[in-house]
Amino acid sequence: MGDPLVFAHRGASADLPEHTLAAYLRALDEGADGLECDVRLTRDGHLVCVHDRRLDRTSNGRGLVSARTLAELELLDFGSWHPGCVPADGDEVLDESHTRLLTLERLLEAVLAAGRPVRLLVETKHPSRYGGDVERRLVALLRRYGLAESGPDDPVRVTVMSFSPLAVRRVRELAPALPTVLLLEVLPRWLRLGRLPFGAGIAGPGIGLVRARPQLVPALRAAGNQVYVWTVNEPDDLELVLAAGVDGVITDRPARTLARLGR
Repeated sequence: MGDPLVFAHRGASADLPEHTLAAYLRALDEGADGLECDVRLTRDGHLVCVHDRRLDRTSNGRGLVSARTLAELELLDFGSWHPGCVPADGDEVLDESHTRLLTLERLLEAVLAAGRPVRLLVETKHPSRYGGDVERRLVALLRRYGLAESGPDDPVRVTVMSFSPLAVRRVRELAPALPTVLLLEVLPRWLRLGRLPFGAGIAGPGIGLVRARPQLVPALRAAGNQVYVWTVNEPDDLELVLAAGVDGVITDRPARTLARLGR
């Protein structure tokens, strides 16, 4: 088996503010195989790359992402909270437009412009006041960019992820050709012998679950599933998942992971 794919979790988010264009461009420059992002719907129906329900942690705004329009969110600062946005002597000064709110559409355009193969993992966040509209709007946007039915020979390929089995199933029904990942933080009772529910073709256990259940990855792989593990930042955890033979490593530190793989 070859090396796993290396995915930049919210971009190169250890070095630059998560979910900003700067963080994703850094990860592409570092050679990451793919990028990972979370998406939420704004009040006026736009998909934006924000992890938390609330704006407080990663911006100078307050309140729910879902209660704001895109125009309101674009006025906020999503970058200066991160130490990576404070340049030391001789460091490059980041383009302010690369550290503000990032829409999924703009991220797709950046990926398509990269000029090389890129895998994009898109996580739909639930629960959401908009329910299944998140997946419906996501699939519609991917179709507009010709990414809802991409095949193995296409340079840009999108995979949709969620902790919600219902959301994963919904994506399978809306766009059967899109690969899907069921994310796992704990081991559900119904996960028997590594079998995933309908709609999910890839398992996405957290590193804590992999550590606690050493037989999980072998069982998932024996059942014919691929395995992507998140969020693998520590050297010992990286060695653990490499020894387990996972298919994808999702990390805040893509450059470090790639260096360990000799790439």
